[in-house]
This record gives sequence, C-alpha cells and structure tokens, in this order.
Amino acid sequence: MKIGIIGAGNIGGNLTRRLTALGHDVSVANSRGPETLTALAQETGATAVTAAEAARGAEIVVVTVPLKNVPDLPAGLLDGAAEGFAVIDTGNYYPRERDGRIDAIEDDGLTESRWTERRIGHPVIKAFNGTYAQDILDRPRPAGDPERLALPVAGDDAAAKEKVRLLIDELGFDTVDAGGIDDSWRQQPDTPVYGLREGVDAVTKALSEASPERPEGFRG
Repeated sequence: MKIGIIGAGNIGGNLTRRLTALGHDVSVANSRGPETLTALAQETGATAVTAAEAARGAEIVVVTVPLKNVPDLPAGLLDGAAEGFAVIDTGNYYPRERDGRIDAIEDDGLTESRWTERRIGHPVIKAFNGTYAQDILDRPRPAGDPERLALPVAGDDAAAKEKVRLLIDELGFDTVDAGGIDDSWRQQPDTPVYGLREGVDAVTKALSEASPERPEGFRG
C-alpha cells in the first residue's frame, strides 16, 4: 500500500520504520524539507518528499504534526491522493505547553480532530494520539496474544475507519471503535484511555468513563 506520512517526529518516524518494514511504499515529509530526512530515508527505504508531495497516490495519509502547525500545511495538501484515501490524524491539543489557545476548540466546542479536518478539507480518522511512540516499535503482538494492546479509533467515514483499523491490526495492535469525530473527545489528553497500555476490554471501559469536560490543565 502507498502511504504518505506528514510529520517525522516520534510518531511519524516510528510509523515510517514499521510500515516500511511491513513492505508498504512510504513517503515521508516534514516542515523543514526532504533534505533533512536523509537519515530516516536511508534507514527505512522510505522516500523523503515535501509535504505537498506526500499524499500523491497515497491510499492512507498520516497527519502527525503539532496542532498549531496544521493551518500552515500547504494548500492542496491532499491533491493527487488515491481514490477513497483515508487520513489519519494523530494530533492533540496542548494549549499551555505548545499550541496556544484555539477559540474554535475552547469556545465552539469542536473536538481537536474536527478542527483539523476543517483546516485540511477532508474527513479524518483519529488514531495513535494517545500511543507511546516507542510502543509502535516494541509492543506489536500477533492477533490473539493476551498482551496485545488496543488503540481507540474514531471517525465518521466507515470505509476509511475500516481501512485504518486493518492497518493497525497489521502493525500488531487491536482496535476499539471510539465512535465518530464528535465523540473523539473520549480519547483526548487526560482522558482515561489516553496513554493506556491495555487490551480491548480495558480500552472499551476507559472510553465509556471519559468526561466531556476539558480538564483545566488542557484549556488555554
């Protein structure tokens, strides 16, 4: 499968490593230009590209950049992606630590992923936002393994969600359907499921225990 990854930080870098190891054709981009990704490209066999080129022909596009940088992504970011492509959003809103206050999230009540999809002009599937990056390399397990971790996955497009869940299964993790993007507050920072290293039952329970009230520490 052709996969484009926009953002080469901890999550983006380790997804690049795992997905290339699984045989996928990965293009990876960051905000500083492909020349800064030479080492990652040589290590993995991924193709270093500009952000504007990352989605070209891609069946799945991963957007894994700080939330504050989403509006700076190039226009036409998703032009040229394959028909029926899915977008994975791994983002989190950290108003005090990094992103500054975003009024549409705090005043209008948008989930962070709904805000992101409005910025990029395409529906997203929220996944990997509460995953420890190192677990992508260290914690894959075969299906049925009692130590297999489960990841919550939220999104409105059933076909795109299924495509993402199958990819996560291939990566060695179970998934739990966390509802639509308007329900994705259940997996935002400081919710019970955020950073949870457990299986399907525990993740399902944690999602059910989430509160829609945004904690004080995650308000601008």
